[in-house]
Amino acid sequence: MQAVIFDLDGVLVTTDRFHYLAWKELADALGLDFSEEVNHRLRGVSRQESLRRIYEHNRRPLPSEAEFQAQCDRKNAQYVKLVESITPRDVLPGALTLLDDLRRAAVRLAVASASKNTPLVLERTALRPFFDAIADGHDVHRSKPDPEGFLLAAARLGLPPRRCLGVEDAASGIEAIHRAGMVAVGIGPQAAGADLIVDSVADLSVDCLREVFRTHHRTGSEDSPHA
Repeated sequence: MQAVIFDLDGVLVTTDRFHYLAWKELADALGLDFSEEVNHRLRGVSRQESLRRIYEHNRRPLPSEAEFQAQCDRKNAQYVKLVESITPRDVLPGALTLLDDLRRAAVRLAVASASKNTPLVLERTALRPFFDAIADGHDVHRSKPDPEGFLLAAARLGLPPRRCLGVEDAASGIEAIHRAGMVAVGIGPQAAGADLIVDSVADLSVDCLREVFRTHHRTGSEDSPHA
């Protein structure tokens, strides 16, 4: 294991409440039903795909392309306004210790997130210095479970995917990690299919990640076209 690639929201920080409030503001303005349950289904997917799912949930046709993009922009503007208040206090318990221990163990670190606001969140939470590479919504155009984000993060680290372990909090993210040819660790029961599932990032350690990598590393990944 030479690198660990983290999803951001729900793994290292929590901005769920900001996403929910921003989508809720837009949905209410458009007369669309939106709940915490619907918001939960948007984990790990792009802004555009999230809005498509909201329309599908309401069984409403999509608006014109221009109007659709304007609605995405409105949601993002509201989210950015809300996320301006995020601070290092919003880093999840145990995350800083794990990141620091991984760095001390000479394990390289990256973030793979569908959010275009990843740089802002990393800056506001003071997490940016921990990471050697970032793959975010500015570069990643296919939503999870497509492995694009994790493959791009590995490429930016200069490492083959088979030497990387991914950490996610959604089933779609776990599938993306596996499709990239990586070992997957899941945060929370919704991270179905992971090689290891824990309750929170506080339950992880360098030794724990190395052990799951050794135990669950798939020998076939060396033959992967991405390896």
